[in-house]
Amino acid sequence: MVLTVFYTSVTGSRETKKQQERLFSVLDSKGIAYQKKDIAAESELKDKMRFLANDPKALPPQISNGEQYCGDFNAFEEAVECGTLEQFLKI
Repeated sequence: MVLTVFYTSVTGSRETKKQQERLFSVLDSKGIAYQKKDIAAESELKDKMRFLANDPKALPPQISNGEQYCGDFNAFEEAVECGTLEQFLKI
């Protein structure tokens, strides 16, 4: 399975931008391979992200492993703090 991070390259939200940078930084520092999917580039990706999250209003960043939804940024941060990142990412 491939770890996928749904993000947006176009955002007016400073918080979203910081969350995405933090998420990518943590994954890169731990050597965890992932695929970036820009929902701003393809509207179908936003629909898929929201379908996987089971939330019609979900905002990026969102994480999935294949078709298994992992969680949003807050859940990611909690997993990092608790030392359960690999379990959270289902890897």
